[in-house]
Amino acid sequence: MTVSARNARNGSSFTFRNATNEAKLLLIGIPVLIWTLLPIYHLCLFAFSDKQSAFSGNWFPENPTIRNFEIVLGEKHYFLNHFWQQLWNSIFIAAMVGALTLVVATTAAFAISRLKVPGGRTVLNMALFTYFIPAAFLAVPMYRTMAFYGLLNTDWALILAMLAIASPYAIWVLKQASDKLPAELDEAAIMDGATPLQLFRLVYLPLMAPSLVAIGTYAVLLAWNEYLYAFLLLSKENTLTLPVALGNFLSADDSPWELLMTTGLIYALPPAAVYYAFRKYMVSGLTAGAVKS
Repeated sequence: MTVSARNARNGSSFTFRNATNEAKLLLIGIPVLIWTLLPIYHLCLFAFSDKQSAFSGNWFPENPTIRNFEIVLGEKHYFLNHFWQQLWNSIFIAAMVGALTLVVATTAAFAISRLKVPGGRTVLNMALFTYFIPAAFLAVPMYRTMAFYGLLNTDWALILAMLAIASPYAIWVLKQASDKLPAELDEAAIMDGATPLQLFRLVYLPLMAPSLVAIGTYAVLLAWNEYLYAFLLLSKENTLTLPVALGNFLSADDSPWELLMTTGLIYALPPAAVYYAFRKYMVSGLTAGAVKS
């Protein structure tokens, strides 16, 4: 067999294997994609249908309407009397959790990874150890703690609770990413007379920007979707976050499902926009330092 014939045979075999692998991926990926999109499809179907046709079983609304959005945005249903306040609560809490998580995680990771503070790795390992305890088991102790300090029914109760949950993982990710930065950069900056604060501000932060964006996004989405802690720590209508307020729809005998789905669709848009805007940072930022070269 000539070399050219052997190469042609190897090339055709390689092409066949590629085609087979792609076919396998499609056989797995298409059902998963359909299964993932079905809830979103039904969410939109209910949001643009009236109450009578929402359960008709049709694939498309018989009489598409935006009336549900007018009711929700205009707070024209008694379950939606505080819609805008509750949406603002969710936005404020998510933003504060994201900002505070970045402050705590960035400074802690810098101290552990770059300044090599004594006992830093032990503190990090102890913080990560808390993840062995399910978050649901910590809900009641967190409730008693917030009650002791008089923070119940305030935004800060949920902000501090979510900060405690998000920080250990955020510190670990940023510490791993920081470990990949060349130590020569620190040495050069110190030789030029940089103080630790200048090293943090002028060297560390710019190089850690992708990981910081990823961690900030992670913390914001974690707080945005939280239900259990928000349900326990907030009970007044004007202090609730929107996910907890949506649970009120399920307490009625004749729940307005079309309004529930419409509110859910509106609530899903901000995190979808945030994730889409920073999607290129999410995988690279959250896995930084996971693989050593």
